Amino acid sequence: MDRSQRGGAKETPRPPTSSRLTFKPGLGKKNRKVRGSIWSRMPKPAQMADACGRMLRRGAPAAIGLAIALALGGTAYAGYRFVTHSSRFAITAIEVHGNHHLSTDQVLAELPAHVGDNVFATNLDRTVRELRADPWVAKASAHRVLPHTIVIELTEHEPAAIADIGGLYLVDAAGHPFKKYALDDASDLPIITGLDRAAYVTDPDAAAGQIQAALAALASWRAPGDRPAIGEIHVDPHGALTLHTYDQSTQIQLGTPDGVAARMQTFDAVWGELTDTERQRALAIHLDSRPDHVTVAFKDP
Repeated sequence: MDRSQRGGAKETPRPPTSSRLTFKPGLGKKNRKVRGSIWSRMPKPAQMADACGRMLRRGAPAAIGLAIALALGGTAYAGYRFVTHSSRFAITAIEVHGNHHLSTDQVLAELPAHVGDNVFATNLDRTVRELRADPWVAKASAHRVLPHTIVIELTEHEPAAIADIGGLYLVDAAGHPFKKYALDDASDLPIITGLDRAAYVTDPDAAAGQIQAALAALASWRAPGDRPAIGEIHVDPHGALTLHTYDQSTQIQLGTPDGVAARMQTFDAVWGELTDTERQRALAIHLDSRPDHVTVAFKDP
C-alpha cells in the first residue's frame, strides 16, 4: 500500500490573510505630490519686505542702545585720556602736614609722585602705602586739591623712651616699639633695660605693660621738678624698678610699681638731708626693703 494514501490526501496550508501583499495599480501615482519650481516656493516680495521690517523694528532699540553706549564710552575714554595726560593738570606743589620727626624733604623722597606728574594720574592709595612703610609714620592720608596740588597728612609716632629688647628700640607711650634706635634719633630719652627678648616675642602685650609701668613711675618721679634727672630705668624679672640718675648714675631702688609714690616721698626726705658731697658719693638708695627704712650706700672716698 502506498504510504501517501494512508492518511488521506493532505492539503497545502494557505498563508494568513494578514501576510498577503496586495498591489493595486495606480496607487503610487495618487500619493505622489506634484512640486512646482524653486521660484514658486520662494516668499513673495511683499512677505520678505514685511519680515525685514519686523526684524528692523525689533532690533532698532538694541542697536540704538549699543550706539549710545559706544558713544558714551568713547567720550568717557577721551575725557580720561585728556585729564590724565594734559599738562593743564600737572602737579605744581606737594604739601606735607603733621611731620615733626621726618623732614619735608624726607617725606617727598618717599613719595611715588613728584612735581610735574599729572594730578589725576597720581595713585593716592600707593602714595599712602609708601608713607606708612616709614617707621615714624603712624597714620597717613593723601588727597588732591585741584587743579595742581597734592596734600599729605601725617600722624607720627611720639617716642617716650628707648627700650633694650635684644637691641635698642624707640617705644611710644603705650609701650610698643615702632623703630630701631639710630644715632641721629633723640638722645635725651630714658633707656628702659632688663626686658627679655624671648619674653617680649612670646607676649608683647605683657612686655608693653612693663614698659608702661616704668614710664608711669618716671612721670611720677618728674612731677615735682626738683629730683635728679633719670637716664635709665631697670626692670627686673619680678617687675621691680630701679632708677639710675643721669649725672652720677646713682641707683634708686623703688621696688614694685605699687606704692612708688610714697617711696618717692621718702626719697625726698632722705635726699634733702644729704650734703652735696654725699649726694655725689651716693652709690645706691634702697627704698624697697621697708616703708620706714632707707639704706644709702656710698662710694669709697
